[in-house]
Amino acid sequence: MTIDLRTRIGRLNDVLCTVNMLNWDARTQMASGGAETRGHQVATLMGIARQMILDPAMQDAVDAAGDDPQAQAVRQAIDHHARLPADLLQAKAQHATVAGAAWAKARGQGDFAIFQPHLEKVVAFARRTADALGHQGHPYDPMVQVFELGETAASLETLFDSLRAGILPILDRARTRPAPRTDFLYRDYDPQLQKQFATKIAHALGYDFDRGRLDTAVHPFEVSFTRNDVRITSRWPRNYLPMSIFGTIHEVGHALYEQGVDPIHTRSVFATDMIGLYAVGGTSFGMHESQSRLLENHVGRSPAFWHAHFPHLRDTFPDQLSDVTTEEFVAAVNRVEPGPIRVEADELTYDLHIMLRVRIEMALMEGSLEVADIPDTWNQAMKSDLGIEIDSDAHGCLQDVHWSSGYIGSFPTYTIGNMTAAQLMRHLGEGSPGVISAVNESNLEPLRGSLREAVWKHGRSLTRAQILDRLGLASNDPSAYLEYLDRKFS
Repeated sequence: MTIDLRTRIGRLNDVLCTVNMLNWDARTQMASGGAETRGHQVATLMGIARQMILDPAMQDAVDAAGDDPQAQAVRQAIDHHARLPADLLQAKAQHATVAGAAWAKARGQGDFAIFQPHLEKVVAFARRTADALGHQGHPYDPMVQVFELGETAASLETLFDSLRAGILPILDRARTRPAPRTDFLYRDYDPQLQKQFATKIAHALGYDFDRGRLDTAVHPFEVSFTRNDVRITSRWPRNYLPMSIFGTIHEVGHALYEQGVDPIHTRSVFATDMIGLYAVGGTSFGMHESQSRLLENHVGRSPAFWHAHFPHLRDTFPDQLSDVTTEEFVAAVNRVEPGPIRVEADELTYDLHIMLRVRIEMALMEGSLEVADIPDTWNQAMKSDLGIEIDSDAHGCLQDVHWSSGYIGSFPTYTIGNMTAAQLMRHLGEGSPGVISAVNESNLEPLRGSLREAVWKHGRSLTRAQILDRLGLASNDPSAYLEYLDRKFS
């Protein structure tokens, strides 16, 4: 019996969803001693996924599919994986779990040396990948393309130069303003009560717990096993309340995107990244980040949101917040205060964190920076860019999980997400003012409906550039983002 293309893609999606499940377990509840064998399990499944793509019968199914809209994506995937050695894919997959465990240990001890040999392997794998895929410009280009189609080292440098030139004057002006009161953010907050409040907020934002759950992880993340099982995680530090709140809101933004993909795309190529070998419904990392940053910053840090939700937060933590007004809380979570941690950074300095990581990744790929020199390079850049002294590798180059997962090339998508979120909000403000008015009254259903129609439902059937083009927007235009930052902080 001939197996048609859609059935083959559905089976591939099943395998990749299983990989997602194993990775979710590894980062939430797996015993630390299971890292090595889990790496073998993931590597085996990734190898099977590659074999499914390169199976001659898959090519036959593509040929037989004619003008089926899924066929072109499969053709591109076949070409991509045919250029990558099978042993490279399996080695990368097997190493990721081990590297993740080493990163967690290194971060916990604040000792980069523990993670260094594992990161050296990650960089070696990335260089081999770039060589195998080929490039005419920078060796970073093929790595970025996996996460954000169309972007290159050159396009990113142009974008970052424009953003830096626009952000720094706003930052200078903002830092001259009196600092708001923030002492209450650092009081003792019970982790279980933080999780209870985060769960309530996730419900209020529209996250469907019948198709998801909220768990604890060292580094917050979202992962999907089809739109019907989309999971989020956060963390609950006792002495810094915003991390749990905004980490959760951020991940809910990702989850709403995945839960909002049109059901017709389930187990199809439009819910499967056949290049990066991920089961994911969002069209790119940059578009995904636009949804999480939009919810986190444009909604979650707004006065309207906290006029609706601060009373419950104060009821949850009466001893810690009885002397705090809603206005004081809003001012505190929107303060401009350069710090060492990206996920805790204010909106004005956030992208400077991203630019540092991208500079390091580009240098690693071209060989002008050795892995052993990352801590010194990082610390010097934080001093020169933000005036921050790094007291521990845990607060410096070990703070993000991405490199342990092999995600070299993904960091630019955070800034692309910030830019795209501002574009979408300006577009809604100009074309659908009722949506913004509803947001200002803490009614988010019209916003969810607009985003579902414009972005979420398409899954991977349209690229980020195509989605923006349909709205009359350019894919790399930072003007809306800079206008938003200037309006908010000046």
